[in-house]
Amino acid sequence: MNPTPRQALATNFDPWSGSQGVGARAEFAVPLVVAVTGHRDLVAGEVPGIRARVRALIDGLRDAYPNRAIVLMSALAEGADRLVAEEALDIGIPLVAVLPMPREQYLQDFTAPASRAEFDRLCAAAADVFELPLVPPRDRPAAGATQVNREAQYAQCGVFLCAHCHILLALWDGKASPRVGGTSQVVHFHHHDFMPGYGAPASASRLALTDDESDLVYHVVCSRDRPDGAPAEALQPLEVSWFTTDEQEPRTSSMPARYRRVFERASEFGEDAARHAPEIERGCYPLLTDAQVPNLPLGLSDINRVFCAADWLAGHYQKRFIFTLRVSHLCVFLTGLAYISYTDFYSTRLFLFMVLALMLAASGINRVSRRGAWHRKYLDYRTLAEGLRVQFYWAAAGVTSGSLTKFAHDNFLQMQDPELGWIRNVMRVAGTEYDARRGVDPGGLRFAIDEWIGDERSGQLGYFRRRAAERMRRRETTNSIARGGIWASTAALAVLMFVGAGVPDEVQNPLVYGMGCVLLAVGVRQSYAKGTAEAELIKQYEFMGRIFSNARRRIDSVVDDVARRGVLKSLGDAALEEHAQWILMHRERSVGQEDIVRLG
Repeated sequence: MNPTPRQALATNFDPWSGSQGVGARAEFAVPLVVAVTGHRDLVAGEVPGIRARVRALIDGLRDAYPNRAIVLMSALAEGADRLVAEEALDIGIPLVAVLPMPREQYLQDFTAPASRAEFDRLCAAAADVFELPLVPPRDRPAAGATQVNREAQYAQCGVFLCAHCHILLALWDGKASPRVGGTSQVVHFHHHDFMPGYGAPASASRLALTDDESDLVYHVVCSRDRPDGAPAEALQPLEVSWFTTDEQEPRTSSMPARYRRVFERASEFGEDAARHAPEIERGCYPLLTDAQVPNLPLGLSDINRVFCAADWLAGHYQKRFIFTLRVSHLCVFLTGLAYISYTDFYSTRLFLFMVLALMLAASGINRVSRRGAWHRKYLDYRTLAEGLRVQFYWAAAGVTSGSLTKFAHDNFLQMQDPELGWIRNVMRVAGTEYDARRGVDPGGLRFAIDEWIGDERSGQLGYFRRRAAERMRRRETTNSIARGGIWASTAALAVLMFVGAGVPDEVQNPLVYGMGCVLLAVGVRQSYAKGTAEAELIKQYEFMGRIFSNARRRIDSVVDDVARRGVLKSLGDAALEEHAQWILMHRERSVGQEDIVRLG
């Protein structure tokens, strides 16, 4: 059952606007998250230059994306982490502290009183502080985890930072190192999705071979205050570059174009959401209500909020796209009608002017639609909303990927167009709080089953059943028009063929004219049905209905919560895969100017 529209939830710190207080509630701009990794033993003489380059990076991002908040994530270790955190706070950038382990254990890393005091000061200045849980030892279950494997904790922190940032800022000497969780390994993980000694190798996944929008590193070369502390060969201290896995140009002086496109699409989403913020808050259909929030895991409100924006915007641009289709096809029908009227009924120049005017009108509305990217935005925002829906219910139910290095957003759309990576860019920020504070709650599991799957009248199961029936009715209307057109045309042809000369002109001409109008109507309706993927959507809705029906049946047949979460994991994977196929199927269905000419 869908909840009623309500206002978006307010929080004390709003990462989506980068500001404090309730004034941020109307802001939906996606923050651009920079995470820092770096050495603890920086050379004092290079520190001023490093600070200048960090500030230059942040200033450049601010100039390039003025409508987005820049947020810094840091583990607040001594050295590079704190240096960048201080620079961010000095210039008004919100700081999110991600501690590799519970605070009391982490403090043991800092023996000097001054270092502890600096750590406490930065934590107090942070907009939020996340303490990552202890990594369970490999040789016994999580419930027995009492010892702290510090390397595993640092590795976990590095993975978390990479998975929830858009840019990894590396203050690094450029040298490879086998130290698990060290700066070199964090950069390696960001590029190759694998950290030796922590998690499964990336070679086990087909995603290891795909283009990835999340491998962007901004490298500030630095020396280390130790013997043999010079940077790697061919690198100079304080040299900066954008460092990626690109085979041709792994290092560039400016951000590569494909990453800029991803950031621009995420910025566009934020701008659209901010522009329509009042309508979104009044008309959105959230995934949870205010009364449900205290009884569910932390972090769901962030995912819900972004879902509300994406879902509302998808509906908004879908209406505009459908309006374009309808107006275009109406213009085409009237164009054909005017032309037939000119050739078969009454040869007046007025009909020719009507033909020209209607074709120009169809082209004009289509041009407006293309310039506003109504079709692309509808598809992108609907795909984002459906990805967030899966992410939300997985979080509510405590479903995990089963991997130390994977989160809900990691596998979505990886095998599709790299430009769609902006959707993962949004999801990785929406799920940050939950991913840092994961919990397993039986109440959340029941909530996900009831609200996500539902039954024949509620949830996604009820939704897909209703939509399939609705599309079947539309398809039957299209088929009825086609059958009626065929029968009417057949009857008219039979009269002309078998009566022929016996039919007076005052009857024959209207008969031919009427037959042409009927065939025109059939052709336009068939074209509209194709433009809206009428037949394909029936198959999709029926398929998804079966998927959710099977999930409902399997969940009802098991008594173990672990098994239920396994069903929800499989259900989410199937839903994400289907949504990926859906967007690919629809991306080429916008009506272009050449289509208007063809239809005419």
